[in-house]
This record gives sequence, structure tokens and C-alpha cells, in this order.
Amino acid sequence: MFNFEEELKKLPKEPGVYIMRDKNDGILYVGKAVNLHNRVRSYFRANIGRGPAIDQMVSLIARFEYIVTDSELEALVLENNLIKEHSPKYNTLLKDDKTYPYIKVTVGEEYPRILFSRTMKKDRSRYFGPYSSAAAVKDTIELLNKLYQLRTCNRNLPRDIGVDRPCLNYHIKQCLAPCQGYVSREEYREQVNGALEFLNGNYHMILKSLEEKMKAAAEALEFEEAAKYRDLYASVKSVSQKQKITDSVGEDKDVIALYQDEREAVVQVFFVRDGKLIGREHYYMTNVSENDKSGTLQDFIKQFYAGTPFIPRELMLQYEIEDAELIEKWLSERKGARVRLRVPKIGSKEKLVELAAQNAKLILSQDREKLKREEGRTIGAVKEIADLLGLPRVDRMEAFDISNTNGFENVGSMVVYEKGKPKRSDYRKFRIKSVSGPDDYACMKEVLTRRFVHGMEESRELAGKDIDKEYGSFTRFPDLLLMDGGRGQVNIALSVLEELHISIPVCGMVKDDNHRTRGLYFNNVELPIDTHSEGFKLITRIQDEAHRFAIEYHKSLRSKVQVKSVLDDIPGVGPARRKALMRHFKSLEEIRNASVEELMEIPELNRQTAEEIRRFFDNTLHTKKTL
Repeated sequence: MFNFEEELKKLPKEPGVYIMRDKNDGILYVGKAVNLHNRVRSYFRANIGRGPAIDQMVSLIARFEYIVTDSELEALVLENNLIKEHSPKYNTLLKDDKTYPYIKVTVGEEYPRILFSRTMKKDRSRYFGPYSSAAAVKDTIELLNKLYQLRTCNRNLPRDIGVDRPCLNYHIKQCLAPCQGYVSREEYREQVNGALEFLNGNYHMILKSLEEKMKAAAEALEFEEAAKYRDLYASVKSVSQKQKITDSVGEDKDVIALYQDEREAVVQVFFVRDGKLIGREHYYMTNVSENDKSGTLQDFIKQFYAGTPFIPRELMLQYEIEDAELIEKWLSERKGARVRLRVPKIGSKEKLVELAAQNAKLILSQDREKLKREEGRTIGAVKEIADLLGLPRVDRMEAFDISNTNGFENVGSMVVYEKGKPKRSDYRKFRIKSVSGPDDYACMKEVLTRRFVHGMEESRELAGKDIDKEYGSFTRFPDLLLMDGGRGQVNIALSVLEELHISIPVCGMVKDDNHRTRGLYFNNVELPIDTHSEGFKLITRIQDEAHRFAIEYHKSLRSKVQVKSVLDDIPGVGPARRKALMRHFKSLEEIRNASVEELMEIPELNRQTAEEIRRFFDNTLHTKKTL
């Protein structure tokens, strides 16, 4: 038994990290402290306005532990690592774990390349970024390789010069082929320097050069060549126009502001590189304290810059933060150069921070509206269905459908919706085993019986275990069964449930003459449903999904050498005659029992083929009897 009074007395008056754990030894909260003794003891004093979330967390603490560090800076680093590893319930957490792309120029190589990279290493290469769009980075690299004809291969140069033939890029004039020695090291370096100038934002020279080449090619009547330069000119112009100058100094900085409510916050970051705004991104923070925006901003900075490979020289912040001096020191050590945290009060920099805050507010409000619409389509629609049927809840719904081709290859589908959304991991397919011919009722009976018998057996095997975590598709029974059809299908489902002594509401999705859902059949009554309601739209989606899933499975079976059938083994019966037999007769059983005269009613069959079919089934029947 953990003795709080004794353990609190043992706390050292040194910097370190403390970990709060619940009765199941789960981590509730991780924090750092300059003085562990004072900080940890403060949680167990009388409430002094620390907020309901902290009060709730304290009530769940079963024990705590701590790790002493040499400095507060070490405690900061350790705290970040533990939060990232364990995601404690009561820590303010950065939800997004994004890695942003860089353009890497391998200037340390004798014949450098331009590469896409997700990480920035100390490897003598030059990095540009981070950029917010991976697609934009790839497009830029492709453009640079076209402009400067740099190599994209992994050959070890100059060691492998002349070892192999030049690749396709050389022949289409997108590489100077240093692998063949067709370009000197100095000439190649000039091309690389041009690419570096481009990445630094100096577009004027390349635009002027492309324009001159385009005009020269046009004057020489080389129109294809002129068109190539025209397209490159347009591409460079497009890239240059995307760069917005924000600062004449040309420094690297991140502009950080947030907007938050009582539940979560959105942090907006503007990435400024060499004085140009190259991109922006937003991040969600959960478990925020509504009255502590400064604390939320500080938590974001610690978690975000613990994981990003690039740290700018300056962070422009919306609010002053408590540990500014410590975080400056930590970031400076990570970067290997001085990093400053500033809160601009006036001028263009303050307006840029304000713009970031406005963007954060807009993103949060838009997502709220999006979430509200999504809840209407899902949770709201589920509530409408429950109210219409008079049921307390229908969190989990299962819908079933049957598919076949004139009774051949009967299959069944089971689709699952939870809280109005498809749960595809619980979808299941059934290949009908006991029914031959187009008998949808018998097929449905088999599918439902197999589904619930399997679920009951699984439940017995898992008695006392966490069903939700280990299984789900069969073991978890639905709150509502949805049948593709009216009274007949509903009665089949009810009979199966009665035989198995299971009580689950069953509802039929009734269609009109145009095969569109018109209402629900429930408790022997067809209930009309508003066709403009979200509940109706959800029912239609579920019905269509069950139908789609069944048909796809059926098609996949048919596609395996076009529905392998016993008919394929009959001499004289090819694909066309097999289809004709399937169209004319309802099942394989009827074909097996048909006389020669009945078979000859099919235009595609002559007497010889009809007799061959009859002889085939007679021999098959004789073989079975002998066995």
C-alpha cells in the first residue's frame, strides 16, 4: 500500500520529473519541476483554484514516482520524451504527429544530387524547408532536375564513371551524364550552384535565361524546343509567385499563435524561411485548460520542437510563456546556435502573429461546423432511427444481403455500422453451403444461423475476457438487425433468432418498384420515413453498402475462371451454352433432372449436345450410387 504522507516526506528538493499513476498503474500525468519536493506536494494540498480537471486527476492518483535530474533542462527533455512515449490522459497533448519534407542537396558529393527528405541530418548536405506540401517538394525537385539536368541515380561517382551505359534521362536531355564523363566536375558544379540559387529564391537569372532560349529557338523555327522552354518558364514563374516576402531581413522564423475553447486548441504555425513565407500548418492540442492559453502554447512548443529536425533562429509567439528562458536554452542546444523567443507588440510582426491567430480561430470554427454536420449524418441519424422504431439505442447495426446468378454461386454479405459509421473490419462474407438454386430465404437463414451460432460459440470461449479488444465481428451482437426486404426477410430473421433464443430487434428495409428504399418494416407494420431526413439517408447507405459488398464477393467468385461449374466438364458445353442453360433453368438441380426434349427447348442446344448432357448426369448419378 502506497503511503502518501511518508513518500511526500522523501521527495528531494532537486530538479526532476514526476509521474502520477492510477490504481491500474496507468500513467495519468507527467510533469517537470525545479524542486520536486515543492511541486509534487502542491498537488495534495487543499484546492487553491487549480481547476476541475486537475482535481479529478488528483482523485485518481494511487501512487507517484519521480526521476531526479542534474538540471531543469534535463528535466524538460525527459518530460518531453515520457509524454511522447506514454500520451498521459491529463497532459495537454499535441494530436498531430506530422513530419515535414525537406529538399536535400548533397553538396558533400563530388557530383551532387537533389533529393526528397523527411529528416535533416548533419551529413554535409544543404537542406531547404521544411515545406508543408510533399507534392510541392516533389514538383520542385522534378523542375530543378529538368532545368539543370542533374543526376538522379545512386551511382558512386567518380568511381563508377564509364562502368555502365547512360540511363534514359541522358537520352531525353534531363541529365548531363556525369556517369560517362560527358560533363566536367566544374561544369556540373555550375549547374548545382544554379539550383542552389533557385532554392534560395533567386529566380530572376533563370527566368531571363529561359526567356532568351525560348526566343532564340522560336527564331530558329525550332518550335518544339521553344515550347519546352516556354513550359519551363511557366513552371518557374509559378513557383516564384508562391513565395510571399514577409521580412526584408531574410531570416528563418516560425510564427506561432493559437485559438482555444474549453475542450481543445488549434495552434497555427507560419513557416518563414529566408524571409519568405513558404507554408503554414495547424495542429490540435487536447486536454487544454481554457484559462491557460500561455500554458497551452508552452506545451505545444516543447512537444513540437522536440520532434522536428529543423529549428529556426526565432519563434514569434502570441503570448509570453513561463519557461521562456529555459526553452530558449534547450532549443539553442538542439540547434547548435542561439534561438530567441519573442512576443511582438507592434508593427508588421505583431500583425503576422495576429493573422496566425485568426487562421487558428477560423480552422477551429470550420472543424466545429464540419463535426456538427458529420454528427448529424451519423449519431443524429442513428437517433432518428431509434426514435422511429421506439428503441432505446441502436449503436451497432448489422445488415445482410444475398447475391447470386440464377441460383449459381449463392453468397451472403454482412455489413456493420457503429454510431452511424461503417466498421469495415467487422464486415463478413458467406459462401452458401446448404442451398442450391435461387432461394434467397433459405440462403438468408443459413447466413444468419452461421453468424449467430459462431458468435455464441466465440462468446463461450471468451468468457471473462475483454471481448471488445480481442474480437468483435461475431461476438458482439447488434442492437438492430437490418434485412434487405420486407416481411419475408424479417420473418426469416425472427425465426432464426427464436430458434437460438436470442432477442434482437429486426427491421426490414422495404423498397419501392424502382428498387429504392421507401420505408421500414418493423413489428408487422411498415413505417413511413421522411426521405429527406438523415435517418433515411443512413438507411439507404447501409442498404446500398450491403448490396455492394455481396455483389463484389459474388463477382470475385465468378471471375475465378468464370464461375467454375460442373457444366464446364460436359463435352460440347462451352461458355455460351453454359450461360443459356443457366438462363433457362432455375438451378443446377433442374438441369440435372431435365430430359433430352426439355434440354432441346434451348435454341443454343442441338440433340447431340442435349444427349451428351443427359449422359453426363446419368453417369455422375451412377458413379455416386456405386460409391
